[in-house]
Amino acid sequence: MAIELLYFAWVREAVGVGSERVDPPAGVATVAGLLDWLATDSPAHGAAFANRAKLRAAVDQKFVPLDASIAGAREVAIFPPVTGG
Repeated sequence: MAIELLYFAWVREAVGVGSERVDPPAGVATVAGLLDWLATDSPAHGAAFANRAKLRAAVDQKFVPLDASIAGAREVAIFPPVTGG
């Protein structure tokens, strides 16, 4: 199950890329599980995903909590909290 990952703002800067395509193992079922798995990919990923309170996610362009399922997802976006003005 290949997923397109999109990173925004300081998350993109920390990881070093704006997007990447990954094929997580079968046991990765949630956004949080995906972040856990990605954190082992490199020190940059580990640092970017260390503080989950500073991360938000969207699965296929819908805001979701980090415990949301990624089953069938084509796109997962990771970004810092946003505020309106």
